[in-house]
Amino acid sequence: MAVEEGILLGMGNPLLDISSVVDQDFLDKYEIKLNDAILAEEKHLPMYKEMSSKFSVEYIAGGATQNSIRVAQWMLQSPGATSYMGCIGKDKFGEEMKKNSVQAGVNVHYYEDETTPTGTCAVCVVGGERSLVANLSAANCYKSEHLKRPENWALVEKAKYYYIAGFFLTVSPESILLVAEHAAAKNKVFMMNLSAPFICEFFKDVQEKVFPYMDFVFGNETEARTFSKVHGWETENVEEIAVKISQWPKASGTHKRITVITQGADPVVVAEDGKVKLFPVIKLPKEKLVDTNGAGDAFVGGFLSQLVREKPIEDCVGAGCYAANVVIQRSGCTYPEKPDFN
Repeated sequence: MAVEEGILLGMGNPLLDISSVVDQDFLDKYEIKLNDAILAEEKHLPMYKEMSSKFSVEYIAGGATQNSIRVAQWMLQSPGATSYMGCIGKDKFGEEMKKNSVQAGVNVHYYEDETTPTGTCAVCVVGGERSLVANLSAANCYKSEHLKRPENWALVEKAKYYYIAGFFLTVSPESILLVAEHAAAKNKVFMMNLSAPFICEFFKDVQEKVFPYMDFVFGNETEARTFSKVHGWETENVEEIAVKISQWPKASGTHKRITVITQGADPVVVAEDGKVKLFPVIKLPKEKLVDTNGAGDAFVGGFLSQLVREKPIEDCVGAGCYAANVVIQRSGCTYPEKPDFN
């Protein structure tokens, strides 16, 4: 069944993943830990070169929101069902990314920065677990002026569902608020992701500003616990935290907020109406795990593919688990030609 064109719009940081299996010494040298996502500091900059000279690296189109949108597009199998905006550089990596997204069937409207290179993300894999170090570069240059151009704002008007990873809060909170306010005014569905502990800690104020607009909040157990700590909730219990997040005040009463927290191999926690449901994930034997890079993004992508079809939450979670299961058996956020989900 085809869905209408442009029903789902994503905005975020388009990054080229530079992915490689590394070793513990490499992680220690650059002071990075597994299952974390951080922004590159001065001390991290040499690691991109070192990775490509020392290990065998793969270049894969990435960026959290872009991954989720690509996976939703793949699951929907309906050309142009999804759109995406973000900023890339005018360079080889940017061209690669454009080609990749168009092939995936996503309608991309990139803002191209003449002076800054396309952003990259080092994906360091050890024992199947990943650590992300993002050098945003051009991704950091997105401006709300681009969003306001008629040909881009038309994508906002057309969409009924919006998804933005928390990472974009560091780049263009004003763009996020423009879309969030539009969604609230038009009774559309606005969704975000906690995305990383550092977002919950260091971008707390801007995250709180957008929070009332969120109809769905996604995240993983580590991010949920960080969110709880930052807000002084004094609980590590993910189910309790999910409920508290869903009860945060809302800007518009049209949709109740639903919290969806993934916990790796443990059940997915869904909180709505003050109640929690747990959904088991698809078990995967350890030897089939390639890497967890993009697993959370893929989960959201699968989830959104059913949500835009107005399917019940259990179907959305099922599709999310299916997509995540596919992606962790491959390198990066990649997938076979056609989904095998029903």
